[in-house]
Amino acid sequence: MYLEGSRVSCLALPCGGEESQVQPAGVDLKLDTVELLREPGVLGVSERRLPRGDPVEPGPDGYYMLEPGAYRVRFADIVRIPMWTVGFCYPRSSLLRMGVSLHCAVWDPGYEGRGQALLVVYNENGFRVQRGARIAQLVLARIEGSPSSGYRGAYQGEAIGHHSCR
Repeated sequence: MYLEGSRVSCLALPCGGEESQVQPAGVDLKLDTVELLREPGVLGVSERRLPRGDPVEPGPDGYYMLEPGAYRVRFADIVRIPMWTVGFCYPRSSLLRMGVSLHCAVWDPGYEGRGQALLVVYNENGFRVQRGARIAQLVLARIEGSPSSGYRGAYQGEAIGHHSCR
């Protein structure tokens, strides 16, 4: 069972969120930073090395001009996934209509942080996106039973130590 949007906003966005972020079936997440991937990543059985990313700076108008390619993006919103739910992140349909996709992973129960996703610009003419634009929708699904423990992985608490609610 998926939770209704205003409930997702109250549960998963500890900083609140804006009314414009609440959708009937979830809550929109806003864009914060963009990085262009500059080297290969490594994923082995016991090794994980993320590729270096070079920050892409927005123009004076707050818009990022992105050429076709793959970008690592960080969401502006801190997310907390309740222990009795799992979070799924999907691209907003406006992105898809512009030739851009957003690839996200599952957010396990207990995850807390400002997550990242992969934004891929397929449009050969590029894509302009403003910092703070709503690019993803987070939905929460109830888990039957109780997980024995919450998320304890390497990304727990990512990018929230220096961030406060704005």
